[in-house]
Formats: sequence, C-alpha cells, structure tokens
Amino acid sequence: MALHFIVPDCTDTQIGDIISLTGAEAKHASVVRRVRVGETITLGDGKGTWLEGAVEDVSPSRVTVRIGTRSTQEVPASRLLLAQALAKGDRDELAVQAACELGVDEVIPWQAARSVSRWEGPKAVKGRERWASIIREAAKQAHRAWVPEVAAVESTAQLAKRAADARILVLDPWTTTRLTAIESDGRDIVLVVGPEGGIAPEELERLEAAGAERVKLGDTVLRTSTAGPAAIAVLSGILDRW
Repeated sequence: MALHFIVPDCTDTQIGDIISLTGAEAKHASVVRRVRVGETITLGDGKGTWLEGAVEDVSPSRVTVRIGTRSTQEVPASRLLLAQALAKGDRDELAVQAACELGVDEVIPWQAARSVSRWEGPKAVKGRERWASIIREAAKQAHRAWVPEVAAVESTAQLAKRAADARILVLDPWTTTRLTAIESDGRDIVLVVGPEGGIAPEELERLEAAGAERVKLGDTVLRTSTAGPAAIAVLSGILDRW
C-alpha cells in the first residue's frame, strides 16, 4: 500500500505537476518512512483532493513528487460527528484517534459535568490543537481524503442546540433501544459519549428535551475510550459506508 501524506496547498494541483513536501512532512517521509526515488505515494489536502504520484527526489528537507492521477472525494451526504466527553489520562485521545481511523467526519470536545479533565482558557486552545494533531496523523494512517475537523469545546447546552440541524444519539448502557436498530433518516448524526463517571441525569434530560435519542451498544458497559469507536463502526454499517 502506498504511503499517504497531507499537503494543504495541493487543491489545485493537476496531473503532471510537481508537489514538494517540506518541513516536518518531508522529514517524516524521508527519514521516518524512508521513501525512495521512483516509489509511488498518495497525497491529499485533507478536503477531498486525492493525488497519486512518483517520488522524483528525496532529501531530509524536501521530497518532490510528480503527480500521475487525480480524483476528488465528495463529503458524505450524512455526516457522522462524535461528541467525546473530556476524560482523564489519554482516554479521550485514544477515542478520537480510533474514531478518525473508523471514519468520523468531525469531533466535538464535550465538557461534561462529570469530566475530570477541564478545558478552560489556554488549555482549551492547546487541547483542541492536540486533538487536531492526533486526528491528522490518524487520517494519514487510514488514507483518508477528508481530515475530520475538531470543533471548539462545547458545553451540554451548546451540544443540545445541534439537535436543530442534526440527529443526536446518546450512548446509554441502561436504555433499551439498541444502536443496531437505528435507521438513517438522512440527517447528520451526532454521537454523544460520556466520561468515565457517565452522563449526569440532568444532562440526559437536557439532551432529550432537545430531541436526542438514547441508544445502547449491547449488554456490557464500555470505557469512554472504546464506546465511541465501537458505535462509529456500527453506524458506518447503517450508513452503508462499510
């Protein structure tokens, strides 16, 4: 399988053009991944553009590629968003990494009532940047044409407002409706995953009052780092992505 790299300014690149990887991406390609002259690699802008080309020159500071094929992947008609509650340690990071590999289209950091981690002030900016970096690398690993966006951290009230334009599914191991019974209605889906201590009753009430639906994955209780990716895999089947 060809290695994949992200080049934000390649949107207008055409067949026959030469693209140069520079900076950290060039170092990663030449030193870490050890690409060689003549090797075929793929590149994209993270916004649907997909390019394939042959490496023509390699150095730690610059890797040049001549483009041989070009295509464009459209945005899914029904987007899949993950509202991941902030969690202690690296559990939320593990969740968003796997979610990206499995096909999520956007990630929303959620400051839930029972979140041990708190994103406030400069920490909110750094946290968002950290998640974006993790997702970017996961998108490269998964060979994704679209790199998921990371929204600014949201409160429960802000999350509830999304019900005006999207379908909100809240993972709740104590409800009776199974996620596998859900059918797509064409709207974007916002999957809500709580923190280690679960979603507070008042938060469930607020989300349900806005139109959210509670669903369960099965008869076991999954960690916050596992629940979201598992549900995304199920929804990918429901949305005919897999």
